[in-house]
Amino acid sequence: MLAGTVERVTYHNADTGFAVLRVSARGFREPVTVVGRLAAIVAGERLQASGHWVVDAQYGRQFAADFLRSAPPTSPDGIERYLASGLVRGIGPVYAKKLVAAFGERVFDVIDREPDRLHHVPGIGAKRIEAILAAWAEQKAIREIMLFLYQHDIGPSRAMRIYRTYGAGALKTISENPYQLSRDIRGIGFKVADAIAASLGVDHGALIRRRAALIHRLGEAVEAGHCGLPRDELLASTAELLALPSAQVEEALPAEIGNGHVILDRSGETACVFLSGLHEAETFIAGRLCQLAAGRPPWPPIDPGRAIPWVEDKLAIALAEGQRTAIATALAQKVVVITGGPGVGKTTLMRSLLRIVATKKVQVALAAPTGRAAKRLSDSTGFEAKTLHRLLEVDAHGGRFRRREDNPLTCDLLVVDEASMIDVPMMRSLLKAMPDHAALLLVGDTDQLPSVGPGQVLADIISANRLPVVRLTEVFRQATASRIIANAHRIREGVLPAIDQDPESDFRFIGCESPEDGAAKIRRLVCELIPDRYGFDAKRDVQVLTPMQQGRLGARTLNVELQAALNPQSAAVIERHGSRFAVGDKVMQVENDYKKEVFNGDVGTIETADAEAEVASVNFDGRLVTYAFDDLDQLTLAYAITIHKAQGSEYPAVVIPVTTHHFPMLQRSLIYTGVTRGRRLVVVVGQLRALAIAVKNARSGRRWTRLAEQVSRAMAAQR
Repeated sequence: MLAGTVERVTYHNADTGFAVLRVSARGFREPVTVVGRLAAIVAGERLQASGHWVVDAQYGRQFAADFLRSAPPTSPDGIERYLASGLVRGIGPVYAKKLVAAFGERVFDVIDREPDRLHHVPGIGAKRIEAILAAWAEQKAIREIMLFLYQHDIGPSRAMRIYRTYGAGALKTISENPYQLSRDIRGIGFKVADAIAASLGVDHGALIRRRAALIHRLGEAVEAGHCGLPRDELLASTAELLALPSAQVEEALPAEIGNGHVILDRSGETACVFLSGLHEAETFIAGRLCQLAAGRPPWPPIDPGRAIPWVEDKLAIALAEGQRTAIATALAQKVVVITGGPGVGKTTLMRSLLRIVATKKVQVALAAPTGRAAKRLSDSTGFEAKTLHRLLEVDAHGGRFRRREDNPLTCDLLVVDEASMIDVPMMRSLLKAMPDHAALLLVGDTDQLPSVGPGQVLADIISANRLPVVRLTEVFRQATASRIIANAHRIREGVLPAIDQDPESDFRFIGCESPEDGAAKIRRLVCELIPDRYGFDAKRDVQVLTPMQQGRLGARTLNVELQAALNPQSAAVIERHGSRFAVGDKVMQVENDYKKEVFNGDVGTIETADAEAEVASVNFDGRLVTYAFDDLDQLTLAYAITIHKAQGSEYPAVVIPVTTHHFPMLQRSLIYTGVTRGRRLVVVVGQLRALAIAVKNARSGRRWTRLAEQVSRAMAAQR
């Protein structure tokens, strides 16, 4: 056992809690070095440590602590150093000295119990006292939370998040229902919350535990794209998680139904349990689509027999029969879906339709799920396009959209491209913001991967077979010259892509003998061969798209290697949350942050990193966004990303590893989506056998939704 006062904090990692301290310990003439882990520490604090002495080859004799506990200092000198450390906003070295001179060892008691006495200290006015009291209360609460949570293997960064979420009542919330953590706090899952609950004495078979596990399993299903799960599957998987009989888990289901968290319903013939918010959202989407579709278009009647030849002449184009049908349908109906693969003229169709309705002074709004897709839509149509989040005007504070029923969009026609990416919550928000009179055109490719979020909105609308849908199938002659487009259609039809050795081909296949060989070839392609051959910028223009995160050819490992190759010399290095970032790194936002106005899938470059202020700035298409170092788990390196994350984006060149090591993810829609992300060059690195497995595998896994049935039911009721 060792006890003393912290003289200096030599090093403290806020994420891991690892600290190197110089401590004036009782029984020692000189300060000793103590290493260990604790949530927070500043000079001047009292320290208790248990552990053993070691001799480090580089740093010499140290006390390696298995357990550390800190407490505020009690001596005037220690109190002064403690307050001068900057721990409490409003108190620096000058005011720390004044406070200790005025109150001595009773400073903390005065701040806690007699704050009015602070007025007697020269230079401390009402505003400074208010700041001191707020910071003191915050630090006390944070310290209590950190000390409690650190015992349960939750690091300081997440402890701060817990405090920001629950405020001063954090410990009360955790004590009453520790499982609330897994619902509300990013990075804390059911297992961690369950361990905390056990330490607090929650019984293994407690109802609160069973209910939390049910919601946790449904949450996992939502992350996989479902709106619910079959009832029997949910009960069985929850019972396995809890190591309890299914009958006991089943007893908890009525409680979750009763409080409105879940709804028991059917998907086809299967009894399912749905999260109530998603169930309500699908019901609303179906009803609102049918309500919109029932009206007349907001423009006077337009004769397609005259309008189509006119627009062909104005744009100097010749529309295919399918495009003509689509335009005629869109001019006559209020809700229309246009679907088809690459090279079938969806963009030309949209441009033609917009040109026609513009002659009738129709107010048009264009949108797409991602920034890249919105920019592409603007460039191809000549009309301004926005991301869905910016179209709906997200509220930075509450995360809600300002555009809704009481403040609808100002448009007569809303065109949404890349509609296969829209999930159920976003579609609900979009339709809530639609004016009653407006028309809606959804454009997308249902052979791509479905949305990352829950549901399969576009596919369900089409499969309901109740709303007008036009399928474009004719590939234009100029598009067939592209091997990328030709092979995308072969993949779409379940046929292995045509592979040749033509060095001018825009679709190449490079075999690899092993994952290590594949990784080496990918590095050389990205860093040397493609930039040298095509003049592309290796960071900006070349994108590695991989089927999965894990594994030797997964995004995580490839990112580390490509970072070392493409950004090796950056001096400003940040290590947080198990990741290393540096100025110049290509990064991706992995969750929506409404305050920063950056959204899941946005890609940028780290421009600055200030180690002293612990802030970094990221350039997202010309807009600088500031991140505290503790918030960097919102980012991931983006030299390599998963194909799922690439939805809605296009890149000049893509490199796609496809080997049998990716077997769990090898499916047709995944490869098809990856190939269609490349604009000028697609290089597949891998094994022909793995590529064949993926192309033949049309089973992408059923998503448990009810939207198609709801649309059919709503249309039937309307008639």
